[in-house]
Amino acid sequence: MLTVGVLYGGRSGEHDVSLCSAASVVSALDSEKYRVVAIGIDRDGRWYVQDRPVIVDDPAFGRILKLERKGNWYVNHFEESGRLVLRDIDSNKKISVDLVFPAVHGTYCEDGTLQGLLELAMVPYVGADSVGSSIGIDKDVTKRLLRDAGIPVVPWESFGREDWERDAAGIQTRIRERLSLPLFVKPARTGSSVGVMKVKDGNDLRAAIEFAFQYDTRLLVEEGVNAREIECSVLGNGDPRASVPGEIIPRHEFYSYESKYLDPNGAELVIPAPIDEPVADAIRETAVRGYQALCCSGMARVDFFLERTTGAFYLNEINTLPGFTSISMYPKLWAHSGLEYPRLIDTLIDLALERHRARMKIRTDR
Repeated sequence: MLTVGVLYGGRSGEHDVSLCSAASVVSALDSEKYRVVAIGIDRDGRWYVQDRPVIVDDPAFGRILKLERKGNWYVNHFEESGRLVLRDIDSNKKISVDLVFPAVHGTYCEDGTLQGLLELAMVPYVGADSVGSSIGIDKDVTKRLLRDAGIPVVPWESFGREDWERDAAGIQTRIRERLSLPLFVKPARTGSSVGVMKVKDGNDLRAAIEFAFQYDTRLLVEEGVNAREIECSVLGNGDPRASVPGEIIPRHEFYSYESKYLDPNGAELVIPAPIDEPVADAIRETAVRGYQALCCSGMARVDFFLERTTGAFYLNEINTLPGFTSISMYPKLWAHSGLEYPRLIDTLIDLALERHRARMKIRTDR
């Protein structure tokens, strides 16, 4: 029986969302196929292991995977070849896992750092590899690569904290000259709309930028478009496929963190999206092209803007570790496309093992 370590929590602003995603993943893992171990990462970066995962009720997120802060756990990837060994030095308890299923969102996981650790450990894991993860989390790099691949993206400007401190006035002037209101100010490397602000009045731009810099050292400012929000799930390694598109209809000012996770009526998910079949086919094809252009593997949710007036669409961003909560779009889109949640989990694990086998054939000598 394969031992799967579900990794969750983390140091990012999406810590709480991760607990919810992890609960859904643990619930869906077939106990006749997998032995499940919960590996929680606290907000301070410490790892804690539970060989019997516990799901509890939460007033904000419904059901979450409990993170028990017990023991003094160390991670060792040399003790057993190809397995991740976790040892509590207080009790000398040892737990080993064959495969890691990351349910950690945002910084220090979705950005390729965790994937790099697991690649060094030669342990298979679900989702994009270190390259695809580091590209996908960075909205600025993502847009540059998509633009170079001929995939339409919304106009944007990007800059770092040092640029801002050196010439804040010049940056604001450049943004006003090149982009039209409304604007969206975003940290370059966060997810779940953490740190994002909508600017409808140019006088509010500075405050929005200062707010976003709390969450990253680089930002981008995007031109707002009068558009519908369309999402598509992609699955696969060398031959990826796309689900039917779905539509997000936010009931807040925009699809914010609150509307995604905290307000049960914050948004409506419509599956399939009510769009013409040729447009749906073009979005699915572009989702796969974008997935490949950004070197993704395993899975990703690809988000689009569909302009209301012209019918043109833009690839907004890609999420290499999308939410896996009971209301998340990624599994819902696959369920509507004929791949129910438990089978989706099985497929993701199979893809992780397939990629791992291919990686292990790579020569490391001369």
